[in-house]
Amino acid sequence: MRTRRIAVLSLMALITMIVCGCQRTAPKSKPQVRLAYSTASLANVFWQRVTNGVREEARKEGAQITVVDAQGDARKQLSDIEDLVQQRLDAILISPYQSDPIVPAVKAANQAKVPVVIVDIGVKGGEYAALIISDNLAGGRLAGEFIAQKIGGKGPVAHISAQPGVENARKRGEGFAQVMKERGIKIAASQSAYSERAKGMSVMEDMLQAHPDLRAVFCENDEMALGATRALIGAGRKDVIVVGFDGNPDALDAIRRGELAATVAQQPEEMGRMGVRIALKALNGEMAQETVQVPVTLITPDTVAKFLPKEASR
Repeated sequence: MRTRRIAVLSLMALITMIVCGCQRTAPKSKPQVRLAYSTASLANVFWQRVTNGVREEARKEGAQITVVDAQGDARKQLSDIEDLVQQRLDAILISPYQSDPIVPAVKAANQAKVPVVIVDIGVKGGEYAALIISDNLAGGRLAGEFIAQKIGGKGPVAHISAQPGVENARKRGEGFAQVMKERGIKIAASQSAYSERAKGMSVMEDMLQAHPDLRAVFCENDEMALGATRALIGAGRKDVIVVGFDGNPDALDAIRRGELAATVAQQPEEMGRMGVRIALKALNGEMAQETVQVPVTLITPDTVAKFLPKEASR
């Protein structure tokens, strides 16, 4: 009996040692990385596509992602990001609605030691791990060269710009203006339509009234370009060519239908994916104030079929 009791006690002691040993050596589970993305406006297809890329890469990397929509309001975006900073997130991705008003939010994240990644647009202050941005100057020049060739170097032309304070769009306009100056083509009108389709339409209508001899118009995004084409179709002016910027699905379809002459395509999904990858690198201190330029491509009626979904290109 005594021998059996000793054996039982020995077995219990052995089990205790094994359990304790497992508890000591079992690796601790790594806490899930918590990221947030502040987007300029989910009413814009381009930002929807960037957001899709952000969500996709976060899911792939096993990171938690919170998306907040500034709804085209710089003050709301500032408030949103200040709230996010208080949540002690690991990193914040930002697509500014405007380059200047967002600076205090970036500095608030800096003070809280939360890494910041800027996805497109640009920012005029504060520190960030990286700025991911299309080569907008080159894209504006692509649009300008295409227009100059299409109109035989003879103007006048017009320029419809994004809202003031958007650095990336300003570069597009700068590239376009450079080519017009080099080719001696007059820009007869330039006005902002705040990146919106409806405003692009009304601005184009006003421009046609003031400058009925216009031969082409460059718009700093596809939404404004699609609005401009609506105005031209309504006025029966198929002779005026329109070039947009972004490469959004609606623009590609308009090119296929012969309503839009061309668009300069960005890679929004990839920009979103890159933003998440860089944010994760920033947590290890691998990035500091770097600029990552993403190539752009001119899409015309001759090349649009390669970019359309198969069912749409038939």
